[in-house]
Amino acid sequence: MVDVSPWPLSASIGALGFTIGFVTYVHEGMSMLVCCFLLGSFSLIALTAVRWWGDVIVESTFLGNHTSLVVLNLKYGFWFFVLSEAFLFVSFFWAFFNSSIGELSQQGVGHWPPLGVKSICPWKVPALNTAVLVGSGLFVNWAHGAVKAHGLVSMDDSKGNNIKVFLGRSYTGGEYWRIHGLISLGITIILGIFFTWLQATEYYMASYTIADSVFGSAFFILTGFHGAHVIAGTLFLTVCWVRLYLYHFSYQHHHFGMYAATIYWHFVDLVWVFVYGIIYIWGH
Repeated sequence: MVDVSPWPLSASIGALGFTIGFVTYVHEGMSMLVCCFLLGSFSLIALTAVRWWGDVIVESTFLGNHTSLVVLNLKYGFWFFVLSEAFLFVSFFWAFFNSSIGELSQQGVGHWPPLGVKSICPWKVPALNTAVLVGSGLFVNWAHGAVKAHGLVSMDDSKGNNIKVFLGRSYTGGEYWRIHGLISLGITIILGIFFTWLQATEYYMASYTIADSVFGSAFFILTGFHGAHVIAGTLFLTVCWVRLYLYHFSYQHHHFGMYAATIYWHFVDLVWVFVYGIIYIWGH
C-alpha cells in the first residue's frame, strides 16, 4: 500500500490561493500583496507537482508498491479529476453563452461581439492552432501504443529472434518500440510548445484585452485556462519522455503515467475543438 500523501492537500491550498489572488487582481488591480499571494500560490503548486510526481515514480518504479489494485484506483481517481476539469470548462462556456445569447445579453449587451470589439479571424492562427493540436493528438496516440508494446516485450533477446530495423539500425523488440515512443512523444511535446507560442502571439496581436467588455473577459479566461492546461500537459508528457528514456516503462512495468498523460492530452484536444468552434467561429 502506498504511503499517506500530503500533496493533494497542498495542491488544493495552492489552487485556492491562486484563485483568490487572481480574482482580487481582476477586481482590485495588481499590488505588492496580490503579487506575493499569486507567486506564493504558484510556487506551492509547482513544488507540489514536482514532489508528488517524484513520490509516485519512486513508489511505482523503485519500491514496487503499485499493485494492480493501486493502479486501478489511480485510474478511477484520474478519471474523476478529468471530470472535474470538464465541469470547470462547462462553467466558462456557460458564462460565455449567458453573455452572448442568455439573460445578460438581453439585459444590456444587445450585440455580439459587443460594439467596438473586433474578434479574431478564426481561419488564420486559430485554424493553425487547431491543426497543431489535433496533429499532436495523433502523435501522442502513436507514443502510447509504442510504450504499451515496449512494456510487453523483453529487452533481452540473446537468441536474436525479435530483431527489428528502424532508420537503418537494428533493435531488439523492446528497444525498437522505445525508440518509436521517444520520437513520437518528442514530436508531441514540440507541437505543444509550438501551440503555446502561437497562442501567446495571438494574445499579443489581439485588438482587445481581458478588460474590454464581457467578450474579452470570456475569451481570455477560456483560452487562458486552456493554454494553462496545454502547458501542464506538455510538462506531463515531458516527464513521461524522461521516464521512457530511463527505461521506467520497460518489460513488466506498468505505464499508468503514460496512459494518464495521453488521456489528459486528448481532453485538452477536445476542449480546444469546442473553444475553436464556439469562441472563434461562432463568436466571430
